[in-house]
Amino acid sequence: MDSLIVIAAFICGFAARQLGQPPLVGYLVAGFGLGMAGLEPSASIQTIADAGIAMMLFIIGLKLDIRSLLRPEIYRSTLENGLSFGLVGFCFLLFLGLLGLPLVSDITLQQAALVAFALSFSSTVCAVSMLEERGEFRVRHGQVAVGILIVQDIIAVLFLTASTGKIPSAWALLLPLLLFARPLFGYLLRASGHDEVLILAGIILTFTGSALFEAVGMKADLGALVFGMLVSGDRKAGELAKSMISFKDIFLIGFFLNIGLSASPSLDMLGIALLLCLLLPLKWGIFFLLLSRYRMRARTALLASLALAQYSEFGLIVAALSLELGWLTQSWMATLAIAVSISFVLSTLINGRSHPLYSRYRERLKRFETSLATDDDPQCPARNVEVLIVGMGRVDSGAYDTVESQYNLRVCGVDTDKSKFPQHQAAGRKVIYGDAEDADFWEGMQTTRYKLVMFTMPSLSEMVDAVQQLRSSGYTGKVAAVAKYEDERAAMQAAGADVVFNYYAEAGAGFAEHTLSNLLELLPQKPAALV
Repeated sequence: MDSLIVIAAFICGFAARQLGQPPLVGYLVAGFGLGMAGLEPSASIQTIADAGIAMMLFIIGLKLDIRSLLRPEIYRSTLENGLSFGLVGFCFLLFLGLLGLPLVSDITLQQAALVAFALSFSSTVCAVSMLEERGEFRVRHGQVAVGILIVQDIIAVLFLTASTGKIPSAWALLLPLLLFARPLFGYLLRASGHDEVLILAGIILTFTGSALFEAVGMKADLGALVFGMLVSGDRKAGELAKSMISFKDIFLIGFFLNIGLSASPSLDMLGIALLLCLLLPLKWGIFFLLLSRYRMRARTALLASLALAQYSEFGLIVAALSLELGWLTQSWMATLAIAVSISFVLSTLINGRSHPLYSRYRERLKRFETSLATDDDPQCPARNVEVLIVGMGRVDSGAYDTVESQYNLRVCGVDTDKSKFPQHQAAGRKVIYGDAEDADFWEGMQTTRYKLVMFTMPSLSEMVDAVQQLRSSGYTGKVAAVAKYEDERAAMQAAGADVVFNYYAEAGAGFAEHTLSNLLELLPQKPAALV
């Protein structure tokens, strides 16, 4: 039976990919199809789903800056949105009940409050998956969205603890002592090397954190998050996160399948779920208005709020707990599962167009900015520069040094991660802050005299959009980019890149050239010219 589920997941995920949609949309469709066929979630699929969520939270912890959670735009906007949207959802459910619609005609105040509370949360799984796929996890709007999701998860833990009456044991008071284990965790990662032993070390830390927190009466997923945060400052944290991402993605397939398998939808349930999804634009709007009040640019507020504009898997956890306690019916459990699934599909579709949406409605959206909206302002494209390198990772840093030292061209780098700036400054590199997908960043490109703009960003879609933004700004110079596969090379050339370097196909040529240029004595000597 599990083999059939895996095959269905592959077929639907493959079909979604061919249609230009994220595979998770296909997994949700597969789950609903199998659920309608009478299949139920198995223990193995549930175990895989739980493992995927735990690893996802561990990886979030690896990349999370705890100080960001203490900013007003994070914790205050989370609370304000929860209260505002929860109240709207509560009133909307009561209004539907007055209309005499199925399921809601006899809804009680307690049930309406529970459903509205569940819908006020955004999906950590869906939002993080989209941000990672587009390479936007570390940019400003990605960090804002993730910070809000973490605060929501903390509120979720408090709710579950209060609802079940399960109070953490006295041993939980000793958890702060885990801070003293950070050197041990760091040594474990550094001594694990760079292969599968490092991945196993990360998996062990993930499930150790889950088991430890569960043993002291706290939510297991919170333990995975905390253990990730404990090693977030280690130099191996970034490498560990990249190594575990593929495993996390595979295990999360079980989560998306479980959502569909847990519901047996009827037309009445589908109708109510669709009506609940009418509130999603309002959820985005409340987040956008709140974030724009906290000195954020309209673009940052838009992209962060769109990333949060879906319902959460936590709604299903609330429904399951409420069903167990007799607060909700099985019909509401299935209805919420359908609403969450539809919101995932809508969210992935809209977020795939988030940058073009800002470009199209930029002037209208900027009206919501406050006069103090300077946070996250991009720096102006550098003047008196001949080569602009976008994305200052290891590849870009090497390109910067080579272009400057060997070709004597004036270079400037562009990056979205301000934490790297001191490192670049110490190395003598000129780097400015900016997001290449930001239409505001490329304003004034017509007045620059760049000979070449180089892109080495991690996401293909991100680079394609950035090159299109650059060309539409009026830039007529040369553009270079990187690719991992031949189809990516073709996509970049179609977007407007003049030169595309394939990492894998051309790495051998670069290696040979570098080696022989440093070992000239190995080359055959040219015969002396005859006199």
